Amino acid sequence: MSHSNDITVHPREVIERILSMELVRVTERAAVSAARLRGHGDEKAADQAAVDAMRRELNRLQIDGRIVIGEGERDEAPMLFIGEKVGNGQGPKVDIAVDPLEGTTLCAKDMPGAIAVMAMAQAGSLLYAPDVYMDKIAIGPGYPEGIVDLDASPADNINALAKAKGVKPNEIAALIMDRPRHADLIEAVRKTGASIRLITDGDVAGVIFTAMQHETGIDIYLGIGGAPEGVLAAAALRCVGGQMQGRLILDTPEKVERARTMGITDPHKKYQMNELASGDVIVSATGVTDGALLNGVRFNKGMIETETLVYRSITGTVRKIKGEHRQFEKFKLD
Repeated sequence: MSHSNDITVHPREVIERILSMELVRVTERAAVSAARLRGHGDEKAADQAAVDAMRRELNRLQIDGRIVIGEGERDEAPMLFIGEKVGNGQGPKVDIAVDPLEGTTLCAKDMPGAIAVMAMAQAGSLLYAPDVYMDKIAIGPGYPEGIVDLDASPADNINALAKAKGVKPNEIAALIMDRPRHADLIEAVRKTGASIRLITDGDVAGVIFTAMQHETGIDIYLGIGGAPEGVLAAAALRCVGGQMQGRLILDTPEKVERARTMGITDPHKKYQMNELASGDVIVSATGVTDGALLNGVRFNKGMIETETLVYRSITGTVRKIKGEHRQFEKFKLD
């Protein structure tokens, strides 16, 4: 049983609408599998459960899919690897970006904000890149193009955003991942008077928060996180409005070469949001643990409850879908 706040669409969108619902099932299954291991302290086991469930469901879809953004190379976690073919090979050719469990530590410790997330677009629409780190900057909708820039100083970005918003810098809230590598960035932002919300994990949701400023209070996302999360976040932000830039951190000859074999000839390129994710993009994210973006999975007697956000760029639609799944309906672990 699912509830949506969406309205009826034109018949030509029926096929795409059905595909959107199929993606919901993929992230729901991954989230439920990971949620069974919430609070168990085993990050790799939770990630493996999410990966296995996501792969199983993707291979049931009527698509000719290729994973262009995967996870697992950096930390030797289980992965849906880059270049892997998924689907039954019968339907449209599509690019897929996945993070079966964003926030493995959050899930292992049963802390807020873990999600299962994926994006799908026409083949050639998502950045095909290795699993490395990415420097990112993002803001929500409603601002002139180019108001912030990855190459500008933190102070210049905060001051420009404050001026465009019509407030003082001390009324701007930035979100940054709490990592030693961000010590200088955090100091520079605080010198402007802006406030900072630090997060331990979950930078897909962190970027999306900028597009929900009235709910989250977050104006800008800054800092270095995973490239897979960057592409997923750009895909979601394209659907709801906002601006984002990213640059792959290819800081070793091996990474530069790996990127070159995937078609990236400029290792210093600054990617605009539409270069990270273009075309008609669908993004699905299901909560694993409770968080500001989504409620986590609930295990009740005879029923499992899930909450999912589905974004679609071509319509600018955001659907929040609450699912009630009877436990006998294939939600038990295989």
